[in-house]
Amino acid sequence: MAGARQPEPNQMSNTASGPLRLIVVTPERAVLDEAAEMVILPMIDGELGVQRGRAPLIGRLGAGELRLNSESGVTRWFIDAGFVQVRSNVVTVLTAKARPASEVTPEMVIAAANEAAALPATNAVERANKAKANDRASGLKRVADKNIGA
Repeated sequence: MAGARQPEPNQMSNTASGPLRLIVVTPERAVLDEAAEMVILPMIDGELGVQRGRAPLIGRLGAGELRLNSESGVTRWFIDAGFVQVRSNVVTVLTAKARPASEVTPEMVIAAANEAAALPATNAVERANKAKANDRASGLKRVADKNIGA
């Protein structure tokens, strides 16, 4: 077929070559940009482990612990709910808040639980906000409990 355009190489394919890269972004700034062997993410329905060559995906994150496994060991972070994109060996996390897990304290858990309990739940929007606040408090508790056990 004369004049037919040749297909370009698939630039979105994930190959096993090249390092896995984790980027965590909050509204204020890029919090983390590191190479990894594996990233474990807190999804809304469980955990997801990502290694090099993972098929592309977009998913919803739940509040909880993000673990970054690298040559230097395991780094733990608390992240609020948000979204994740995996594409071409890059894991991009968009979240409202992110902090090293070591900074999560039992006092933070109590404050988050109290804030969630104080929220009204008289209509659909308020119930959704209350559920989100409860999820955040639960995620903080799981991270804080690991800190105490460490």
